[in-house]
Amino acid sequence: MDRLVRLRMDLSYDGTEFSGWARQPGRRTVQGELEEALGRVLRLASAPALTVAGRTDAGVHARGQVAHVDLAISSLAVLDSSARRGTSAGGTEEDWEDKGAQWLSALIRRLSGVLPLDVRVKAVCVAPEGFDARFSALSRRYVYRLSDAPGGVDPLRRREVVWHNRPLDVDLLNAASAALLGEHDFAAFCKSREGATTIRELQRLDWARGEDGIIRATVVADAFCHSMVRALVGSVLAVGEGRRPAEWPGHVLAATIRDSGVHVAPAHGLTLEEVRYPAAEELARRAASTRRVRTLNA
Repeated sequence: MDRLVRLRMDLSYDGTEFSGWARQPGRRTVQGELEEALGRVLRLASAPALTVAGRTDAGVHARGQVAHVDLAISSLAVLDSSARRGTSAGGTEEDWEDKGAQWLSALIRRLSGVLPLDVRVKAVCVAPEGFDARFSALSRRYVYRLSDAPGGVDPLRRREVVWHNRPLDVDLLNAASAALLGEHDFAAFCKSREGATTIRELQRLDWARGEDGIIRATVVADAFCHSMVRALVGSVLAVGEGRRPAEWPGHVLAATIRDSGVHVAPAHGLTLEEVRYPAAEELARRAASTRRVRTLNA
């Protein structure tokens, strides 16, 4: 029987021209481009399915996205350079043990040749036992970038930095963020999905102005629900520009219902920078734990 191997893929993409990660009929998506490229390179009858750590929204970028895909050894054998010279490709366990590393290197190179320039596969490796790109993750780290410079954003950075046309106080931004940290029901900052929990642990939300004048919000949580990062950023910006008191985002959180005063920040300022995983021996346990529906009492 042809054994399946699970591969971890490390990805980056400019989300500007994508309708988000998830495949959608009639729309250009990151998942769609990658799955079609894999199917083409591996000469598969149908494109393989990718599982991703974070399903980014339309316009959101990624520098540290992670996905996994399950492929038969025989499908990877088409990457054997000897087969392209006229020698029949192998596909046995012995071939895989002997040439697997070469095949994966060839996979990265060939994907680079067929993928559009706004999505890249940076690395491919055999995933450890128990690895699941989505459920094994310990945390995701996003960075939101914006500029309050009177003259606007450097044109060369306009795709990743949002212009905020009012001055921002970084101390106020950090003061407003403090009350949001910890494990809470973030329903007030999430688009609802039937059957999905909105309980998350927000591990970090802090702001800093760099020497380049760009203000960066670093946001880390075990997981995020739909639009959560941008809604959090939007609520805190209202404090940073002086329209709301520092306590307001905390009050919105406690209400657990969407507040019309929370404006979701523009997508293009947000980048998924990193996904963290536990040690190999903890991957399966972490995935099993994450799959359980969480409550605040659990």
